[in-house]
Amino acid sequence: MNATASAIEVRDLRKRYGAQNVLNGISLSVAQGTIYALLGPNGAGKTTLIHILSTLIVPDGGSARIDGHDIVADRQAVRQSISLTGQFAAVDEVLTGRENILMMARLSGLTPAGARQRAAELLRRFELEDAAAKRVKTYSGGMRRRLDLAVSLVVNRPVLFLDEPTTGLDTVSRRALWDMILQLKQQGRTIFLTTQYLEEADQLADEIAVLSGGSIVAAGTPESLKARVGGEVIELRDRHDELIRAVPTSGRVQDVRQTLNELAAAYPPDTRIVIRKPSMDDVFLAFTAQAAHPSPDKEAFFA
Repeated sequence: MNATASAIEVRDLRKRYGAQNVLNGISLSVAQGTIYALLGPNGAGKTTLIHILSTLIVPDGGSARIDGHDIVADRQAVRQSISLTGQFAAVDEVLTGRENILMMARLSGLTPAGARQRAAELLRRFELEDAAAKRVKTYSGGMRRRLDLAVSLVVNRPVLFLDEPTTGLDTVSRRALWDMILQLKQQGRTIFLTTQYLEEADQLADEIAVLSGGSIVAAGTPESLKARVGGEVIELRDRHDELIRAVPTSGRVQDVRQTLNELAAAYPPDTRIVIRKPSMDDVFLAFTAQAAHPSPDKEAFFA
């Protein structure tokens, strides 16, 4: 594959469970060496898509290729091209951190000497050397997630799937893991991640797709998605600084003035107004609301 090729190509992918369409014709393309984030509420189909792309389940329709290999016809080749880290750490709590990595290395075909060398490299990279001889049951949540990621990287694969990699982590651990994910991108990995943390997608992703009701309702760079929401967002906050309402505007003077006049007439005089640029929260709320209500007015997105 050349430098501009797609590492992941998905066309009209479909999956149904009973009467429920979990994925309703998903299409997307992920460029090699980039981070692609899939945003969506619980039940939107994010994990189902990950499971299909990693060959754990078979789609009902459509097609997908990973690193040039068809996910149905070339399942073994796909598995040789990917690493997968699920929502929950899949490491053995009874073993030590080093033993977990050694076990996966040996199962992946490395020699005993090669396994020891790889374990040492990964423990150092993920800052687990001091805890290498400790049983995993004594690890913090952040340490477990770092170990889980290390285990998934025992064998160098071009595509890495991360299904909500920082769920349950505190802010410090989450940001540390973000740094590690960005380092993997710098090494040339293609990373496809799902997340419910809007800031995570904003900070990490080259491109973002918003999944709602089994369909992609918006896709693009973080900047382009924010631009589609509007030029400025007007927030109304009460005397306790609690958010009352947020209203998108075009950012033009006439639009902002008209919106401010309407809000001033509808809310108490001690209501505070903040004008800011759109955030990924606004993007998420706008496009998921639009999917649920195809023809809302602009204020309904943020009411």
